[in-house]
Amino acid sequence: MPHQNTVLHPSTFFLLGFPGLETAHVWISLPFCFVYIMALIGNATILIVIWTEKILRDPIFFFLAILSAIDVALSTSSVPQMLGIFWFDAHEIGFGACLTQMFLVHTLAGMESAVLLVMAFDHYVAICAPLHYITILTVWVLARIGLGIILSAVMLMLPFIYLIFHLPFCEAHIIDTYCEHMGIAKLACANIFNAIYGLFVASFLVLDLILVGISYGYIIQVVFRLKSQDTRLKTLSTCGSPAAVMFVFYTPALFSFFTHRFGQKVPPYVHILVANIYVVLPPALNPVIYGVRTKQIREYMIQGLEPGFTRRKTENSTEYLDIRNSNSCDVKHQARNSTQAIDNIHLDTGTSQASKTHVFTAGVGDDMITTEGQSDNKKYKRKHKKRSLHQPMYIFLAVLAATDLGLCIAIAPKMLAIFWFGSYSMVFDACLTQLFFIHALPGMESGILLAMAFDRYVAICDPLKYTTILIRSVIGRITLVGIIRSIAFVSLFIRLLKQLPYCGHCVMAHTYCEHMGIARLACANITVNLVYGLTAALLAVGLDSILIAISYVFILHAVFCLLHDARHKALSTCGYHLGVILVFYIAAFFSFLTCRFGRHRVPKHVHIFLANLYVLVPPVLNPVIYGARIKEIRSQLLRMLHLKEDSVCVLSRGWT
Repeated sequence: MPHQNTVLHPSTFFLLGFPGLETAHVWISLPFCFVYIMALIGNATILIVIWTEKILRDPIFFFLAILSAIDVALSTSSVPQMLGIFWFDAHEIGFGACLTQMFLVHTLAGMESAVLLVMAFDHYVAICAPLHYITILTVWVLARIGLGIILSAVMLMLPFIYLIFHLPFCEAHIIDTYCEHMGIAKLACANIFNAIYGLFVASFLVLDLILVGISYGYIIQVVFRLKSQDTRLKTLSTCGSPAAVMFVFYTPALFSFFTHRFGQKVPPYVHILVANIYVVLPPALNPVIYGVRTKQIREYMIQGLEPGFTRRKTENSTEYLDIRNSNSCDVKHQARNSTQAIDNIHLDTGTSQASKTHVFTAGVGDDMITTEGQSDNKKYKRKHKKRSLHQPMYIFLAVLAATDLGLCIAIAPKMLAIFWFGSYSMVFDACLTQLFFIHALPGMESGILLAMAFDRYVAICDPLKYTTILIRSVIGRITLVGIIRSIAFVSLFIRLLKQLPYCGHCVMAHTYCEHMGIARLACANITVNLVYGLTAALLAVGLDSILIAISYVFILHAVFCLLHDARHKALSTCGYHLGVILVFYIAAFFSFLTCRFGRHRVPKHVHIFLANLYVLVPPVLNPVIYGARIKEIRSQLLRMLHLKEDSVCVLSRGWT
């Protein structure tokens, strides 16, 4: 491209994103958003645990806290800008902001490399010279190491700012998904000294990698001299995971560095993808590898959730004892069954071309919960039967049933009126009221599904502590937090919509009122509605789905430690629960993303159908999955019908 004009300091740069994949930016953003949220949650958890627990003051925890703080800053310095490009086409970035982002990304990456080297040295001393560990890694040494990590990275990266600041730039201000040194330097219309200095800085990264390799070489040499095979395997397992994280960090970092200088034949989207991986993936993996797999941190995290731990100090270390002596793989698990006002809004289903006849059939089952006592004594069972109705799983199930009932009532009557009587009009205030319930109730349902997943986790992974963890006060707080969270998020929707001016004939292609459907009828910029809706969805439903996934990973890990029969029963129970969760979240996310990014690519009738699916199908399935399949509820239903389970089984066999 011929350069006709040059400027010393351009006002803005243009961040291109993934060239050639612009139409897929929304879908590319989803894994990056998921990994970013995981990085924030994981690193924040580790920082809170290390900060609050005064006993975690060994050198490894000091380095781990620094690593977590760096990971939070590194991912936050790049991912929000990246998501802004993918979701809102926010491609422009100011010159000063770009240099700030470049400095932070490179400085924090350099700090992370130094911390990984120091942690490798910590492992080397702990394994190869354990008797000298305390005398080598003293408090003063740790302070000097921490200060050296910060100063060395800052001093190495400051010249980047000076070099870029004195370059003349041409009109073609296009770089990738975030600002980095060589990406900016290549836009200059002059010979650049930046490449040479960049090689000099990268040599320190290579030096860190070499020293890490040497330290792990000595560690492996010592490990293979151990006589005990169990100790050898345990040590290799401990060192293997950090080595994998270092591989994930250094490989894409060096690949990105050399591609900028020597890899002109590498496709741009491959280079951009790898460059993003090295600033996004390690911050998400580090909390798992260095945090959850560290015994003391894992036990303190469990202690924060479970009040059944006591602590005792020995001469050499601190041990954490579970006073109920539970172990998920040593105990026979038995899962507990556990601003112009609008007068009217016209609702158009958008499906008239697909079918001329609307048919809607729905059934709502009332859940009556009853369970048997846990003693073999019949008198004891009769005395405590009603009291057992207040077990945590049944309380959550009752709240879920009430939420489902409210959700059906908020949607189905108006939908049936549209289908049967052609009642398309709706008063503005009534539309906002329906919107409030339609968004608040699924948010509550998402919170209840998370609480029920946690209930399953405790019942299967820690059954002996079930009654001490999920006490009535905890259940009440969980339910109250879920309700307040949904109301707080959705209330702002109402305020934002009331402040918008509306024009034209307000026809919404939907069967019910929802936030973005109304916002798109406005004659004003709705960026605030888009951003807030996205934020609310990520902080509520998105975070819930991530935590549910984590809980079921732990559940499956515990289940596979069981005997075959118990494992099959537990998997069967969890499988149906996961089925309902997937139906709810997949349809919800599809509807949410389609409203914002897929309006011109997804047919209206498909979007409307799935939007109705996620608010109507789960309320129908939940009584079956969480109700009829639970033995105690099924027995009570049959008892109400004056039937016995045996007779029902015989009858069903007769029909077959």
